[in-house]
Amino acid sequence: MGWAEVVGGLFILLVVFFDLFESVILPRPAVGKFGVVKYFLRAMWIVWRWVGVRSKRPARRESRLAAFGPTAVLTMFALWAAAIVVGYALILDGHSAGLHPMPRTFGASLYFSATTLVPLSYGDVVPVDAAARVTTVAESATGIIVAALVITLLFSLYQAFQDREKLVVTLDAMAGAPPSGAQILETAAERGMRRELERTFDDWRRWAAAVLESHLAYPILFFFRSSHDNEAWLNSFGAVMDAASLVVSTVDDDAEGPARLMLTVGNHLVDDMTWYFSFQRSTEPYVEREEFDQALARLKSAGYLCRNHEPAWNEFVRLRSRYAYPLNLMARRLAIIPAQWIGDRSYLPHQVRTSRRRRVRESSP
Repeated sequence: MGWAEVVGGLFILLVVFFDLFESVILPRPAVGKFGVVKYFLRAMWIVWRWVGVRSKRPARRESRLAAFGPTAVLTMFALWAAAIVVGYALILDGHSAGLHPMPRTFGASLYFSATTLVPLSYGDVVPVDAAARVTTVAESATGIIVAALVITLLFSLYQAFQDREKLVVTLDAMAGAPPSGAQILETAAERGMRRELERTFDDWRRWAAAVLESHLAYPILFFFRSSHDNEAWLNSFGAVMDAASLVVSTVDDDAEGPARLMLTVGNHLVDDMTWYFSFQRSTEPYVEREEFDQALARLKSAGYLCRNHEPAWNEFVRLRSRYAYPLNLMARRLAIIPAQWIGDRSYLPHQVRTSRRRRVRESSP
């Protein structure tokens, strides 16, 4: 059992150290982030979401769901620490003759491992040979390194969260709450802020690039909710993408160039989210023709010169089909409050038609 425990402990430590390296040190997106605990956190979110959405009061519902992100981070740290303690305890228990007094149970080895990692050793158990001393020093050094990595990760997470939320909050003045792409264009026209519309697309293009790097590097950030009522970073991003799609497809405006760049970087973010979460693709725009006609009428009333109706609709469908389904699927997975064109769209008539076509294809030989 001694050698088996040592091998088992080394295996646990190697897995944890590899996960720490990928999750905290490696500065690039990777599918395997948080590999040790990601399945536990996914199961935890399913239960947490089920409990959270049971509340009928929106404020209480959002408060419960918002607590998941910080709680998941603490849980992740606790699981890492527990795995390290168990790994070193197995090694020490497999070589218990190197400790004095010799631990008679695995619980005693677990106690010595935990007090060494923290470190809080009281001297009641001491290593007496080279192997035990090397293991004890290695665990003590591991505790210091892990503490430094945890602090670094916390600063990185909350810095990325704050950077993400700055533009989400400032978008309220143009997009409303919940935000709307058509409202962004209306506000820009009614207040004579056409240049501000270009700057908005430029700012959100840089925002999308920053989120692409931070959230794919630290996927737990996807579960950090916005801190203000009727706001959600995914809704705000979707509203800006819709505004850009409307400008490119429907509106004759000087902001078309920045809008196209916004769509390019925004679609890159959506593609990587689709890749990471293994979402399916769909060519549906998830907007009804009637909804598009209403938005077009609003834009004309605001003073925009719009293109021919039918070509504008076809181009809008082509552009929005690139990002609509992943964003709506992500909004449902995160239980985000619905906004215009973003969120739960299951009530739409085209959804019924699409479901019927899918069932027909599946039933055909």
